[in-house]
Amino acid sequence: MQNLKDWARKNGYKRIPFRLTRTNHLLVRASVNGVPGRFILDTGASNSCVGLEEVEHFGLSSIHSEVLAAGAGGGGMSTQLSHGNLLKLSYSSQRDFTLVVFDTSHVNAALEQYKVGRVHGILGADLLLAGQAIIDYANSCFYLK
Repeated sequence: MQNLKDWARKNGYKRIPFRLTRTNHLLVRASVNGVPGRFILDTGASNSCVGLEEVEHFGLSSIHSEVLAAGAGGGGMSTQLSHGNLLKLSYSSQRDFTLVVFDTSHVNAALEQYKVGRVHGILGADLLLAGQAIIDYANSCFYLK
């Protein structure tokens, strides 16, 4: 029987490692517009996002959005959109990637309580669906096409 790693490679997938944190979050290293960052891979997040405080860090240009964000930290949070970004994860890259920008301080406050360290943002289902993602929990990685 063929293993997942070989099958994924033969079918055009790129392998991206993650680290499981003590809070059971999947931590991924990625870069946005050439600037490295730490992100949580979250299958329950509809969109990939970064915190308002990260706009300058990643050199983002953003515009106001009428859509309000909701999540584990609450609802009704105002958002901005940043279009045309380059997202790189290991050997995989997504050009013209859109990020939602909103206040993620509640995310980092929760992570700091457990001494996990802050993250720059969250990678969500938009990325996973577009890349036809396969998550390999046993080998601490995921694959994107």
